[in-house]
Amino acid sequence: MKRALLAAVALLFAVAGAWFGMHREKAATASPDASAVFYASTLSDMNGKPAALAQWRGKPLVVNFWATWCDPCVEEMPELSALQAQLQPRNIQILGIGVDTAANIAAFADKYHIAYPVYVAGMEGSELSRRMGNRAGGLPFTVLIGADGAVKRTWLGRLKMDDLRRELDSL
Repeated sequence: MKRALLAAVALLFAVAGAWFGMHREKAATASPDASAVFYASTLSDMNGKPAALAQWRGKPLVVNFWATWCDPCVEEMPELSALQAQLQPRNIQILGIGVDTAANIAAFADKYHIAYPVYVAGMEGSELSRRMGNRAGGLPFTVLIGADGAVKRTWLGRLKMDDLRRELDSL
């Protein structure tokens, strides 16, 4: 009985993973108030200090929702850190929104030297990502916001950096 239950759960995750893998390039549609919801949010930084996301208004943003237990999230973090260094002269900012505990995020950030601001959202991050277009609730989920505050594109699943760079070049 236990093996059958474990097999069923494993099959469910395999099917879900395959579906997300095949559909990750399809952009989700953010709600019309997506950026307003984002800019109205206050999240804690990795030191527990509350930070208003409105401080990023007027700047192009790459907002990456992730978790320490999400393998594709962890795989793309070094690439996002390297990209942040390249984007600095263009005044484009990458932000990480951790859908995890503060302790897990702080330990992860120390270990991997993330080169951009990371905020702790816990499970509230799932709701914020949903409002920003993540209907499936999967991770990683990335949102490109223009300097005008409009959501330009969203990605569900591991980013293809060339794809992201092309979108950034069109801003």
